[in-house]
Amino acid sequence: MANRRLAPPELQPKEFAFTVENAAWAKKAIARYPEGRQQSAIIPLLWRAQEQHGGWLPEAAIRHVADMLGMAHIRALEVVTFYTMFLLAPVGKKAHVQVCGTTPCMLRGAQALFDICHKRIHEEPLHVSTDGDFSWEEVECLGACVNAPMVLIWNDTYEDLTAESFEKVLDGFAKGKPVKPGPQIDRQFSAPVGGPTTLTTVKA
Repeated sequence: MANRRLAPPELQPKEFAFTVENAAWAKKAIARYPEGRQQSAIIPLLWRAQEQHGGWLPEAAIRHVADMLGMAHIRALEVVTFYTMFLLAPVGKKAHVQVCGTTPCMLRGAQALFDICHKRIHEEPLHVSTDGDFSWEEVECLGACVNAPMVLIWNDTYEDLTAESFEKVLDGFAKGKPVKPGPQIDRQFSAPVGGPTTLTTVKA
């Protein structure tokens, strides 16, 4: 599973601060919560900090958000090390691939996806590819078990994957033209493959 540790010191920037626009956004986000409950804004603020910093959260950003919310730094660290949506080391510029490695995905072929990541991106997870464009890691359930196997890339899921279709997904990101997210076979979201099989008769 993913190693939920901060990046080594040599990769950490010395400081972090929100841009003027993001600081204004953060102020509004905090104001949505009742007095005394402002720390509940921790997840959206960390997410915005990650987006600002090129897709990963340095320690300085975590501390900056914690200070904004009056939280102990360790409390913010507890959040970022729990949720795999927060990336704690530099990631690929074009795509960071999170491969689901839980039982449904493994039973339906996720090992082939891992093999491609090993071969095409890096032998080890949480390392950036030689060209700097890709990185990958294994994560827990991504919540679309009926569409297994699947991956999450940035904000979108790519489901019902085979080795061939996963290669096409990566090709799309490599070219700057990602394929359409969702099932990569002919099905609508999580509907049955081939269309509905029950409740198909319409009463007059």
